[in-house]
Amino acid sequence: MSASHAQHLSAVAREVEDFVSTAGWDQPPQLFALVPTAELVEAQPELAAQVDAGAFLTPVAQDQLPSEDLAEALAGIMWPEAVQGCAISQEIVVLPPDAEDTLPAGEQTGDTDALRRIAAEHPFRREARLVAAVLRDGTAACVLRVRATEGDDEIVEHPELAPNLTDALLDTLR
Repeated sequence: MSASHAQHLSAVAREVEDFVSTAGWDQPPQLFALVPTAELVEAQPELAAQVDAGAFLTPVAQDQLPSEDLAEALAGIMWPEAVQGCAISQEIVVLPPDAEDTLPAGEQTGDTDALRRIAAEHPFRREARLVAAVLRDGTAACVLRVRATEGDDEIVEHPELAPNLTDALLDTLR
């Protein structure tokens, strides 16, 4: 993984988050193919005015995911070689770091449905939008927009915000 790949991918993840945020909140998960901009413009010159010609990669929005179950939907996706990476935008619930300590005994075992129910009812939950992006070489980038209750939304960027999701995205590229 090169530093420039990581920088390019972080920029693309921010671009995807900016694009999705224009539609507001309460959006379904959205998947994007990441294609080399130069190859995209060469194959479809009519898009030249719509893309940033200086960008290394261009995100291309895909059709709606084929399943409500994100893991199941991603497991069924395989990208052609022309796609150098992919990104997904998904709204999630974020809990404070110490929230797991307050879960009833037995609820910390990874029971996804129980954890979702508890997260939905937690008094300090926050709504957020997560964008995870990966390249074929394993480079990952994540952007998290935490919905503000007052003032501006909080933006957090770190490539390891969602390791399970980035692993699932990488599997679609193999």
